[in-house]
Amino acid sequence: MTASSFDEALKRVLVHEGGYADLPADPGGATMKGITQRVYNGWRRRRGLAARSVRRIGDDEVTAIYRAQYWDAIRGDDLPAGVDYCVFDAAVNSGPAQAAKWLQRAVGAAADGIVGEATLSAVRAAEPVETIDAVCDRRLAMLRGLKTFRTFGAGWTRRVAEVRETAAGMARGSTGRLQPPAVVSDPSTAAKARPSDLRLGRTREGAGGLIAGTGGLAAIIAEQADRLAPLAGVAEPLKWTFAALMLAGVALTLHAAMARIRAGESLA
Repeated sequence: MTASSFDEALKRVLVHEGGYADLPADPGGATMKGITQRVYNGWRRRRGLAARSVRRIGDDEVTAIYRAQYWDAIRGDDLPAGVDYCVFDAAVNSGPAQAAKWLQRAVGAAADGIVGEATLSAVRAAEPVETIDAVCDRRLAMLRGLKTFRTFGAGWTRRVAEVRETAAGMARGSTGRLQPPAVVSDPSTAAKARPSDLRLGRTREGAGGLIAGTGGLAAIIAEQADRLAPLAGVAEPLKWTFAALMLAGVALTLHAAMARIRAGESLA
């Protein structure tokens, strides 16, 4: 990707993230241009600078934080046009590891949350617009399962729709530069999900990287496989064997519980 891809993608992300916000329902707390107070404190502390209100964050700091913690984390410069912006925005909203897993599942790569050479190879072999659609589908499916969707769902849904449309246009070459959104999103779109909400198993999407409506059994198997992802480079079949064994244990436990219920026994 060219150097301008990050600059243009960041402009678009900042439109969604807005200015200063400190919404009671937002687990991220005080936020300025999408950067939380906690992240800003850490950034300044690592550079030997005194902590200060995130309201005072400089434009150069905003750019540096977004590039280092999100764009570089998802290998934005190595992703195809459109896919780069799509995954970048997802990383800002839900974390780089989760965004990487959505991308990996979309192209059939091992979902370990780290964009490496194997993932990049699979992305380059895939059709970009199809990849964008798959990432956005998975992203929206997971967001719908979060506890905070009732509060922030309308903004999140609008944001994903705008990202899908713009990213697809970039992939098709119909837009050389990112255009401003038709509707400027409200601060609720900037809300960050709690880390616990993004943990595998919270939703069908989080569990298995499958869009809403697919089978729960497959999601459970994929969840266990993802938890064993570090073994993928050593023994891919072994990872799935362990996942199947864990699933079998769950099935046996449920079977025993149902048998006790049929026999009239208490489960207390």
